Amino acid sequence: MAGFRYVGPGGGASVSVLVIDVGTTTLRSSVFDESGLLVATRTRRTPLERPSAGMAEFDPAETANSVLELSKEVLGVVGRVSSVGITGQRASTVLFDAMTGRALGPGIGWQDQRTVGQCVALRSKGIRLAPNQSATKLAFLLEHYGEGDDLDYRFATLETWIAWNLSEGALHATDATNAAVTGLVTSDASSWDTERCAELGIDPGMLPTIVDSSRAIGVASALPGSPAITALIGDQQASLIGQGCIAAGTAKATFGSGGMLDCCVGNKRPIFETRGTAGTFPIVARQIAGERTWGIEAILLAAGTCVDWLRTGLGIVDSVEDTDSLAASVRDSGGVQFVPAFGGLGTPVWDFGARGVLVGLDSSTGKAEIVRAVLEGIANAGADLLESVEADSGLTIEELKVDGGMAANDTFVQLLANATHRPIARSSILDATSRGAAFLAGVADGTWVSLDETAALVKPLAVVEPRRRVDRERWHDARARALGVVPFLSALEF
Repeated sequence: MAGFRYVGPGGGASVSVLVIDVGTTTLRSSVFDESGLLVATRTRRTPLERPSAGMAEFDPAETANSVLELSKEVLGVVGRVSSVGITGQRASTVLFDAMTGRALGPGIGWQDQRTVGQCVALRSKGIRLAPNQSATKLAFLLEHYGEGDDLDYRFATLETWIAWNLSEGALHATDATNAAVTGLVTSDASSWDTERCAELGIDPGMLPTIVDSSRAIGVASALPGSPAITALIGDQQASLIGQGCIAAGTAKATFGSGGMLDCCVGNKRPIFETRGTAGTFPIVARQIAGERTWGIEAILLAAGTCVDWLRTGLGIVDSVEDTDSLAASVRDSGGVQFVPAFGGLGTPVWDFGARGVLVGLDSSTGKAEIVRAVLEGIANAGADLLESVEADSGLTIEELKVDGGMAANDTFVQLLANATHRPIARSSILDATSRGAAFLAGVADGTWVSLDETAALVKPLAVVEPRRRVDRERWHDARARALGVVPFLSALEF
């Protein structure tokens, strides 16, 4: 069966937790045992429609149906589970009618940029929102797909939408990690911001209840055995927990199509309201028993997409896996520098008008040098994220844990160690997001006593030490060349 993998219980431990992970391009239903080991997983690609430039849409009904199908298939193999955890891409937005459960219009993906103009206009009113947050996406859906006062409108991000469907309409909830990135909560993420909602024409009554990230909140009655739903968590925050990063100063980076570096900072909210001077954002890392643990996040807009460009755009590799050996076949890039700015640059410069740069080419440049330059560029951008997190948090990150598809690339991980000049701990599983959601669900249902216990279960596949110093000034010079290519977009600030 395509996309299905059965591993079998690890170490004789019993099957425990089902996790549903709704990613940007992949849906995944997985089961983890009491040792924190993956038992079985079922995946399916998720179609993302792009009706025009800057737009990203999905079919909410198809997403929900696929989740139900995958979860039933996995449960058909492993049997009953103790509970269910739900994680996924944050801020993707669904508007639906609670009376029928019918989605109104398309789901709007987190990366959709159609509300840029509204975000700019709101700045004049002192409201600072970014188009990748849910707030203006929901306002757009209400304006264009609202069908009258006789409907019971509800807003959902993806974990909320899946929980609603698994509970057959009994549960309308989100957790603090997801609520905090909607743009619709108060500064301390404790409640919905009614004034902000009023400015956007959003009735607070359509918003889900904000709950703990780890807590029994409902029943997945649509699944065999009706297991309890015991965790809701944003994908990056789930990855933090799945990598064992629960204490202040511990950090992980996920390199998928883009890159996110997240660091726990403790129980006090970062002092900056929206964005720190080094370009990072405050996030809620988790909420348990009403207590919020805070973090900060740095964002790389393009990572794995640049590697895929080597295959689809330039055609110099047959598969992204080939980039590892090809880059390793040369000692260095021969002076070639690459800046991964296909959709602009995020942390630390935040220039949406920046564009990718490839400089330093000469007649001796071959495809191996270009491939290595791309991996080096992403690694240097990763070092920017780490430096920014340290600057905005005042913490020192002694070791960086990594997961995501690019963590499988040996050459890239070594280049990242060199660029950051820190040990890089490679995750034993490429997608630590599902494991983190499993840990939260299992703590709530009693599989594990605490997150301290789950963190002790996390062992890296390997720790890669830096081998050489990197000339970061050359990287900064190349990065400067990428700025301001599209002046209108460069002028935008969120």
